[in-house]
Amino acid sequence: MILKRAEAAVRHVLRQLPAETAHDLALRVLAFAPDLSAVAPDRLRTQLCGLDLAHPVGLAAGFDKNARIVDGLLCAGFAFVETGTVTPRPQPGNPKPRLFRLDEDGAIINRMGFNNDGLERYCERLSGFRSRTREPRGSVGANIGINKDSSNPLADYAAGLRKVAPLADYVTINISSPNTPGLRALQAAEALRPLLERICEERIRTTPVLLKIAPDLDGDELDAITDLALQYRLDGMIVSNTTISRPSCLAAPQRQEAGGLSGKPLHDLALAALRRVAQRTEGRLDLVGVGGISTAADVYERIRAGACCIQLYTAFVYHGPFLIRSLLEDLDTLLQRDGLSSIREAVGIDL
Repeated sequence: MILKRAEAAVRHVLRQLPAETAHDLALRVLAFAPDLSAVAPDRLRTQLCGLDLAHPVGLAAGFDKNARIVDGLLCAGFAFVETGTVTPRPQPGNPKPRLFRLDEDGAIINRMGFNNDGLERYCERLSGFRSRTREPRGSVGANIGINKDSSNPLADYAAGLRKVAPLADYVTINISSPNTPGLRALQAAEALRPLLERICEERIRTTPVLLKIAPDLDGDELDAITDLALQYRLDGMIVSNTTISRPSCLAAPQRQEAGGLSGKPLHDLALAALRRVAQRTEGRLDLVGVGGISTAADVYERIRAGACCIQLYTAFVYHGPFLIRSLLEDLDTLLQRDGLSSIREAVGIDL
């Protein structure tokens, strides 16, 4: 109870600060946070691309871009944490302000632009985590992207994959951020095919590779990307990134800010994309559900729609680490209600 009150007080203070300042301070606080994780019931155990997970709740990329606080985030209770997006060379990202809370909508808009310290510093931190953590509390993924001024995107992804694959439990190829000019064009089949060919040349077979896509793709585009992911034998897909759309339900005055929208308004769009991909893959790829997830019912819905696990971002920003424990308790209750002995039995059950 004391920890919960302290966490609520910290969140109250953070909410009084500009969004990006609050985020940077939250990283510092979480780096020294006590162990808030709870032992999840065995029925919540699952797998992602062969990785054993204590439960299906992970953290999406973008929160810890530079792998600064992996230990703290796993202590917060996540079963897996995706760090990055990291680019080959350091870059400052887009001009500030570039991160906006939409409190009325339970949403965030960001146009960060892959601000990060670059591959060398990132890998130093990830290597340090590996050397001091013999038995990590969960799995750690690396999300890789391209520099804004890159003249050779394929070379950027190849460099990222070579560097991070020996250090990460899995690698995500991010082709769906709306904040790097031209990046989403790589989702077109004619551009994605040569990229996946290069990835196949560079990949280490012992390190799973996933593809992260946008929720704004139409059905034919989703089908084409999914077919290529299957053809080139990727291990999974993350569905989805932020959206450039602006649903009519948005009420916050910041709703017209440029950038990617995340949080509750993304729920329906991301869920529909997941269902489409899951129907196409028929269990041949592991899928991660992301976007608009804030309750155990949301988690359960994504799993029943074909995801083997999910990632949080915006809900974690708004509700803090104690959200994870609450989600797991309620998710376990939902499984018991439906007479399921394992969360894995629920994967794709609604398709």
